[in-house]
Amino acid sequence: MNSKRVKKGDILVIGLALFSMLFGAGNVIFPPYLGMQAGGQWLGAFVAYYTAAIGLALIAMYALMKMGGTDGITGRLGGFFSAILMTAIVLCLGPMLCIPRTAATTHELAVQVLAPSVPPIVTAIVFFAIIFALCIKESAIVDIVGKFLTPAMLVGLLVLIVMGIVSPIAEIPAQPQISRVMVSAVDAGYQTMDTLGAMLFGGILLGSIAAKGYTDRASERKAFFGASVIAGTLLFAVYIGLVYLGATVSGIYDGSVTRAALVLGIVEALMGRAGVVVLGIVVSLACITTAVALTSASAKYFSKMSGGRVGYPVMLALMCVTSVAIAAMGLDTIINVASPILNIVYPPMLILVCVAVFAPELPDYISRSMVAGAVITVVLGMLDSYGIGGGALSFANDLPLSNLSMGWLLPALIFGAAAFGLSHVHAGGKHHHGHFFPVGGR
Repeated sequence: MNSKRVKKGDILVIGLALFSMLFGAGNVIFPPYLGMQAGGQWLGAFVAYYTAAIGLALIAMYALMKMGGTDGITGRLGGFFSAILMTAIVLCLGPMLCIPRTAATTHELAVQVLAPSVPPIVTAIVFFAIIFALCIKESAIVDIVGKFLTPAMLVGLLVLIVMGIVSPIAEIPAQPQISRVMVSAVDAGYQTMDTLGAMLFGGILLGSIAAKGYTDRASERKAFFGASVIAGTLLFAVYIGLVYLGATVSGIYDGSVTRAALVLGIVEALMGRAGVVVLGIVVSLACITTAVALTSASAKYFSKMSGGRVGYPVMLALMCVTSVAIAAMGLDTIINVASPILNIVYPPMLILVCVAVFAPELPDYISRSMVAGAVITVVLGMLDSYGIGGGALSFANDLPLSNLSMGWLLPALIFGAAAFGLSHVHAGGKHHHGHFFPVGGR
């Protein structure tokens, strides 16, 4: 089959769609805060953040394309554990973390600015009433508005960044505010949930590539790589600019400032009060479009999981009610709660994605063992962080690459190697008795 010639116009459209998919409105709050924490180390922090947020998301999308869907990636764990992992991903992107965060961001970046006396619970109730109405009708308004909002937000942020480069708010201090800058950078990259979002929405992007006629493997890859370059470059420009803006106020603000207040402070210093109001309105509208996509997808997922016993409208209502309760906790509380959850969910996801991309022939029992090693290490490290174990578990936080929030990697490799060795010993023993006993899956 001849490969279809990839058109530049198609790549641009797909690239912008990928950008809008990865750049959730709520993500505006993370890079400036990281820059503020990092101070003079802002550039290294940006590289770690960008890799954890965008680099991993693009690799996950490629894995989806290569394996033909999420089942080809998570299916290695077996039906039960695959379902648990996907459910954890949907809960993170859905009612537990990401959806409530859109409402909390709207409250702190817009409602508090325009009407300071309105409590967070009122914002959350109104916000999710709107989300429910838009999702129940599956209105095309959201798609239409989204097409205008993403370019508007992109242009506005680029103008803000240029102003901050031309006329910096203050000089960047040489020293960072925190000791473990890279760990914070990777954690901030995880908080964007871009890699998890790629797993949920990646199929939509691949569907749009196929809809434009790129159905053979060669043209599909060219279209994907072209779109990735466009989306990756735009995200690079926005994120490095926002991290830099945060670094310029590292001598003015400290960790006592909230992420939303920091963004508002930077915007007001560069654009004045009018800039704050415009940013608040644009980000809020963009949060609504993000929340509609996530809420609808989550409700459909859980309705399907129930075998249709719980219908889409009922599940939608449950998603919205749960999200109201969590959104009322406030933006920084949601982020703090999300951190340990994401630290457990990300390692198995990253292992499975990397196996799909770089070692698809690896037997399933090795993949499962690596995931087990990673999860056990992360949980032990978390218990130690909370003072459980009386210091006996401190090794879990002192492993190689712990300074990059990847201390789980060595145990994962050791568990995988042990599983490989044990299977060969087992298989050898069975051969000795005249039988062959393959351990694990494919």
